[in-house]
Formats: sequence, structure tokens, C-alpha cells
Amino acid sequence: MALFFQLTADGLASGAIYASLALALVLIFRATRIVNFGQGEMATFSAYCAWQLCEWGVPMMVSFLVVTPLAFLLGIVVFRFVIRPVSRAPVEAVVVVTLGLFVVFQALCLWLWGSDQRAFPSLFPNLGWDVLGIRVTASAVGTLAVLLGLAFAIGAVFRFTRLGLAMRASAYDGEKSLLVGIPVERMLMLGWGFAAMIGFIAALLVGPRLFLSPTMMMPILLYALASATLGGWDSPLGAMVGGLIVGVVESVGAAFLPFIGADLRVVIPIIVALVVLLVRPIGLFGTRTVVKL
Repeated sequence: MALFFQLTADGLASGAIYASLALALVLIFRATRIVNFGQGEMATFSAYCAWQLCEWGVPMMVSFLVVTPLAFLLGIVVFRFVIRPVSRAPVEAVVVVTLGLFVVFQALCLWLWGSDQRAFPSLFPNLGWDVLGIRVTASAVGTLAVLLGLAFAIGAVFRFTRLGLAMRASAYDGEKSLLVGIPVERMLMLGWGFAAMIGFIAALLVGPRLFLSPTMMMPILLYALASATLGGWDSPLGAMVGGLIVGVVESVGAAFLPFIGADLRVVIPIIVALVVLLVRPIGLFGTRTVVKL
């Protein structure tokens, strides 16, 4: 039983990272109905920028404060010059464009920094505590705290601010929002900016665990896609809960199903997502769309 609780605690820490990137994916999907397959690679590029500042002697926290607005700006630029021109194209074309973002940002990281893995500094101290026989690290607690902070901040912005209301209206019905004076395109750019910023935070959390490399976020993106599918693509809360569930299921399943092994543990959350979709296709927290004929 102690092993189960320890695996659950470890899974929650990993799930918080998956949930952070899933939250970024959901924000973009809600605003533009686009799944950004390049989200993880954009986050990796921002993480490399923070690492480079650290290599130049800038403290980690200062690097974080400097690169966070740059990641926000990167999301805005990508939307303005890459996504907006194809926003009315068929879905298949937009998917190809986001896959192109995946390739371009990964190639850019390879070109600028090479393929070697690099140690990445952690935002949290290397401390740990034994709580009822369970080893809890400062990194795990900090990761969960960051996720809760992101969820609270996003919820507060969307619920209690005029900006959040305008973004929700733009995502729900862009044409009617224009009629009441909402700058829809600006709201969509802000949505991409916020998503890029959240993705950067997810990369900062995963960097110390996996080492920094151009392909670091590829498996995390897969888990994040499963998390968003499990929770519901139009629900930030679903992304958060789905990520935590995926993290716990992966951790516990890999330990108690030894025939799967480390190389196939990614199959576990995908199977869970598929099972949920068979029962509830819109995900755990997705909303049904009613169409009048």
C-alpha cells in the first residue's frame, strides 16, 4: 500500500506537467478550434532561451522573468504571421501548418544549440520530506503549486475580467463578437500568447527531470494530447484533471503491469483516454453542442 501511495504522489507531480501543456493546448483550441502540434517545440525553444541566459550568468529566477514575456510575444507572432493567414483554410491544411511549427522549432533548437542533452536548473530546492512513509520532494510540491496557481489565475481572468469575457466571447462566436465591438483578432492573438507562456512554464518544470534537448517535449506533448482528450478539449478544468489522471495512471500502471515496461508505458494513458471516449466522446468535462435543424 505504501508503494501505491508513493507512485500516486510521483504520478501527481508528473501529471501536473502534462496538465500544464494540456492547458495551453486547450486555450488555443477554445479560441481557434486548432490543435497546435507545435506547442511543445515552441516551449522547448523558450526553455533554451532561459537556459542560455543562465549560461551567461543570469540567475534562474531572473531568466524566468525575462523569457516569460518573450514566450508570450512568440505566441502572438506565430499566430499573426503563421496561423492567421491560414485560419480560413481547411482543417487539414491547418494541421499541416502546426506540424510545420513542430518541425521548424525543433530544427531551430538543433541548429542553435545542438542535439546534446544539457542539465537544466530547477526552480525549486533539492529538498524532500517523509510524510507517513511517502517521500515528498520540494520539486513535486512546487510543480503542483504552479499548476494550481495557473488554474486559479486563468479561471480568475476568464471569470472576473473584461479581457477574459471578451476572449470567451471571441472563442464562442467571433462574428457576433465583432458586432458588439470586440477586437476578435486581438483576443485570439492574446490566447496564443497566453498558451505559449503556459507551455514555457511546462518546459521549465520538465527540464530538470528529463534534461534539456530539442526533443524534450515530444513525449510530454503526447501525454498532454491524451490529457486534453480525456478531460475535454473545451474545458481548462478538464485539462488539469485529465493531466493528473494521466500522470497517476501512468505511474501506477507501469509499476503494477510489469509486462508493459518503461518503453511502452505511454500506451497506458492512451488506452485510458480511448476507454473514456468510448463512454463519453466529449471527455470528462467537455460540453455538448446542440445544433438546431
